Amino acid sequence: MNELIQQIIDNPIPSAIIVGNLVIIESLLSVDNAAVLATMVMDLPEKQRDRALKYGIFGAYLFRGLAMLFASFLIKIWWLKPLGGLYLLYLVFSWWKNKKTEGEKEEESIDKGQNWLYKATVGAIGPFWATVALVELMDMAFSIDNIFAAVAFTDNILLVCLGVFIGILAMRFVAQAFVKLMTKFTFLESAAYIVIAILGIKLTLSIYEHFFPESPITHFLESSQADIITSIITVGVFIVPIITSALLNFPKRTPAAELEKK
Repeated sequence: MNELIQQIIDNPIPSAIIVGNLVIIESLLSVDNAAVLATMVMDLPEKQRDRALKYGIFGAYLFRGLAMLFASFLIKIWWLKPLGGLYLLYLVFSWWKNKKTEGEKEEESIDKGQNWLYKATVGAIGPFWATVALVELMDMAFSIDNIFAAVAFTDNILLVCLGVFIGILAMRFVAQAFVKLMTKFTFLESAAYIVIAILGIKLTLSIYEHFFPESPITHFLESSQADIITSIITVGVFIVPIITSALLNFPKRTPAAELEKK
């Protein structure tokens, strides 16, 4: 523990950059996740929707906490890192394939009635609690996604926990701001998945690190310089398009007239 704290003290600026990246990733993914959960409760009576989503928020906090505990083991077990990397790359591939063929995210087209958990529980506990159970299951899946992305930035579990914790607070207090930002700059969704792809590749490369521990490439991948470069690239993927869009309208942002309609 003291060694992890000393790493942060010795490298305050890189540590701050890593935490900032984690907050951005957590917030953007959480907004996307919240949109998915919202579609899952739309068939419930209006008064029950808010209750189901409140339970979902509690579940998000619970599973994020459990996922952070899992992260401490993830960092120690070498083969879980490349497995997580492949999982992140699978998420990106699924998003790209679905966006290309249907023009909308796969998660948003989930048929709740066809889900195995919903079908197994709806008869016994009713549609409301069956929906809550499904929301909690999705919370658990989203928590795993976010933790895999977080661990790709750094092996320092304290930074992972700090970034994810601040991200949870951001999800609670600035979600609306992120929704507006993503509404105006619709390309941010693509940027988020580009970042997830970068993190997936970084995690997958841990296979090489394990089998060739003395390689110069491994020494670089395990260095703080690699973490800094990854952080700068991921920040740039978000910030540069926003700046060019604001100044040059490239990539194109949503026109003001359309924003007013929304």
